[in-house]
Amino acid sequence: METQQRTYPEGVPSWIDVEHSDLALACDFYEGLFGWQFVESEGDGGRYVVARLDGQDVAGLASTSSATAVWSTYVAVDDADRVAARVGAAGGRVVRPPTVFGTAGRAACCEDPDGVPFRLWEAGARRGAQLTNAPGAWNFSDLHCAVPAAAEPFYRAVFGWEVADLGFGWMIRRPGYGDHLAATVDPGIHDRQDAVAAPPGFADAIGWMASVNAEVRPHWHVTFTVADRDDAAAAADRLGGIVLSSADTEWTRSAEIRDPEGAVFTASQFTPPSG
Repeated sequence: METQQRTYPEGVPSWIDVEHSDLALACDFYEGLFGWQFVESEGDGGRYVVARLDGQDVAGLASTSSATAVWSTYVAVDDADRVAARVGAAGGRVVRPPTVFGTAGRAACCEDPDGVPFRLWEAGARRGAQLTNAPGAWNFSDLHCAVPAAAEPFYRAVFGWEVADLGFGWMIRRPGYGDHLAATVDPGIHDRQDAVAAPPGFADAIGWMASVNAEVRPHWHVTFTVADRDDAAAAADRLGGIVLSSADTEWTRSAEIRDPEGAVFTASQFTPPSG
């Protein structure tokens, strides 16, 4: 029986990738950390590989001549040209217009009004990440910015996002996304979140906004799910990464990690209240 392919409505982050000057080094690191396997795919002139976990697409790795390695987040759109126009109209900037990546899809590189990079993804054959919220897979991408309330109008105008201050964080919602998941790949999402007393509207959550101080450049930050935070941190250190910090909250145990070429991400273990 063929597994239903996961799809992403417009306005939902759907893909992530990292650019490395030493792609072999990156593959070795993430294979050792998350158990990823890699297949060649269609890139923009350079080499591009898709990481898979349990046979499902989870992320991309691209070769680059840049000295800076960074994780990028792509937001699903139905028409990249139309949404790129909205980016400009809302005060952002289109750094690279929609570009065809073979049969995989079309991508555009953009910046919000504060200069924070993000990308648009008009899916073709590559619909987006097919496994998420599982150990070794993408969990969320969060906007780390100076003032969440000031960033919200731009993303609302471009993607229809709603942002709620929950006290402990600013939750980004794409209304209707939870119902989309329930009707497609995750029929039990509403009951499961009710069982752990998730915040209202959490089924529609697609990320968070977090305030940063003047010493941290605003950016989109990628988080991966892990089974055990301490094991992941130890593995990252053994594989040539650097554990920058760790934190425990009511819901998670996390570590911020820098990979061998400098790309920073978070490894997060879900630890919900026991009731």
